[in-house]
Amino acid sequence: MSSRTEPSRRRPQLSDEASAYVRGLIISGELRPGTSVRPETIGEALNISTTPAREALQALRVEGFLDLVPRRGFLVAPLNGKDIRDLFLAQALIAGELAARAAANASAQDIDELQALHHELIAAASRNNHDLLEEKNHAFHRQINIMADSRKISWTLGLITRYVPRRFYSSIQGWPKATVEDHGELLECIKAKDSDATRAAMHEHIVHAGELLATHFDERVAAALTERPRAQVSV
Repeated sequence: MSSRTEPSRRRPQLSDEASAYVRGLIISGELRPGTSVRPETIGEALNISTTPAREALQALRVEGFLDLVPRRGFLVAPLNGKDIRDLFLAQALIAGELAARAAANASAQDIDELQALHHELIAAASRNNHDLLEEKNHAFHRQINIMADSRKISWTLGLITRYVPRRFYSSIQGWPKATVEDHGELLECIKAKDSDATRAAMHEHIVHAGELLATHFDERVAAALTERPRAQVSV
C-alpha cells in the first residue's frame, strides 16, 4: 500500500516545485516570451523525472504563462511589465485588507514577532544574504496574514501570489533597500494599531515591489532583444 501511495503523494510536490521554478524564470525575465521550454530540460535542472516536469508545464499553460504550439511544444506566452504591474495591483488590494485587519488584531506578542523578523531581515540585507532576505520577507508577510485571522481572504491572496515568484527579488536593483524601508513603515503602522495607515502602507509596498519587478523585466527583455534580435533560446 505505501509503495503505491508514496509516489502519488510526491508527484504534486515535484510538479509544484517545477511550476514555481519555471514561473520564476518567466517573471524574472530570464525566459523571455517565445522561448521554448522542454520538460526534459526542466527535469534535468531540478533532478526530477520528465513526468512531473511535463505536468508543471501543463499547469503553467492553464495559468497563461505558457502556450502549447503544435510541432513546437511549450513556448513562453506573451508577457510585459504591464501584466506584472496588474498582478501586483491585485495582490496589493487584498494584502492591504489583510494588513488592516492584522493591525486591528495585533497583540504585544504579535508585534514582538514582527519586530524580530524585521531585525533579522535588516541583518540579512546588510550581509547581502539574499536567500535569507527573501526567506525573512516571506515570513514577515506570512505573520501579518496570520494575524489578520481571515482564512478566506488569505486563501484568495494565495491564489494570486502563486503567480508571483518568491525568489529572484534580491537580484532586482533597489529591492533589498525598498523591502527594509517599506517593512519598517508597515511595522510602525501596526504598532500604532492604525488599520487605515497599515492598509495604505501595505498597498504601497506591494505596488512598489511590482514596479521594481516590472521595470527589471522590461529592461531584461529589451536587452535580450537588442543582443540577439533573431535568436530563439530554448530550455
